[in-house]
Amino acid sequence: MSVLSRVSAPAAAHDLAGVVVALFANPERAAPRDLHEATGDQLPGDDNQAAASVVGRLLSGPTGLGTSAARIPWQGAALSETSTATATGQVSAGASADAGAGPALYCPPAVRDDVALGEEVNDRLVDWAEQVGIYPGQLDRVRTANFGRLMMLTHPATDDPDRLLAASKCVLAEWATDDHFLDEESMGADAKVIASRLGITYAAVDPVDLPVRYAPQLDRALSEEPVAVAYRSAFEHLARYATATQVARLRHELAVMFMAYNHEANWRATGRIPPVWEYLTHRHENSFLPPMVLVDPIAGYELPAFEFADRRVRRVFCLAGSASVILNDLYSMGKEADEDFDLPKLIANEERCSRPEAIERTVQIHNELMHTFVEEAAVLSQVGSLALRRFLADIWAWLGGNREWHSTTGRYHSASNA
Repeated sequence: MSVLSRVSAPAAAHDLAGVVVALFANPERAAPRDLHEATGDQLPGDDNQAAASVVGRLLSGPTGLGTSAARIPWQGAALSETSTATATGQVSAGASADAGAGPALYCPPAVRDDVALGEEVNDRLVDWAEQVGIYPGQLDRVRTANFGRLMMLTHPATDDPDRLLAASKCVLAEWATDDHFLDEESMGADAKVIASRLGITYAAVDPVDLPVRYAPQLDRALSEEPVAVAYRSAFEHLARYATATQVARLRHELAVMFMAYNHEANWRATGRIPPVWEYLTHRHENSFLPPMVLVDPIAGYELPAFEFADRRVRRVFCLAGSASVILNDLYSMGKEADEDFDLPKLIANEERCSRPEAIERTVQIHNELMHTFVEEAAVLSQVGSLALRRFLADIWAWLGGNREWHSTTGRYHSASNA
């Protein structure tokens, strides 16, 4: 279902609606606002062995024949016994908050909520959407979705509306790709031709230099595709604040996302229902990594390339991305009959359980990913550079802002529920 169709779609039937509302109505958040608060001061009882295993796994790097050259030394001192305990402390810090009736999401609160700043960014974003031609005739619904608020919440390190607008343009172009190519038939979405459309549009993300004779044809094709026009404009704006390396990181995440759209299109075209393991693999590839990868350029610093590319950092980054998109699945299912796939629906189908039971299982999967993120990010924060520590804390803040937006956006809630 289109990002904008969700704005006006009816709420779920009474039983499902009640479960979803109960899950998200509590304004309290199970996880602390600060990532480093989640680690605790010391390990409880017998958890020291497990903690040592985490440290050993993360610090040793890849193992096996031919991998010694692949190990990347960290900047900073090795962990002492004391710092190990601090780094891998009680990752179930939200356990007491999770107690009580029904499942509770382990997710931090937003760091800030500057309504005026969010509105300013949103107004500028809607104006830009009109200029580039995405969502024609639907700008009121774009405004209601309030992506400007999403960027304000997820990038608390800056209050510069132009920086936030740069991120907003990228995010709206990404959502428009899904709507125009996969979800919204009124915008031309067609699973049969999505591969060719994505292939051409990617030339706006990673510019293609064709021989002189053919270049005008590509330019014409890109100028006639609103999503491609949006990407060109968004990347031009982002280049004011991001280094070439940071722009390349976004290109990589978009290439993976485009591949994942083809994956989903195959399910739709063939009518195949994927097993849960395959869907989770897809969600690893079709997650919120493209918006999340912008946390350091929008905040005004750059995570060193050797750390960003390290497998251990990539792992925790992707854990956060998968958790955030599973949270999105939980919110999305609150709308009436949807042909899209979501994790609770697939769990219910595969395990032959009720939707409330599938929701609880989905929350457990989300929380497992989040606790693992906290555990391993804590270690990496201790042994990596200061920039890595800041990057991981900014990802944590992004997760809290993302949840707050999902709790209030008109995309999933009527005005009376927002």
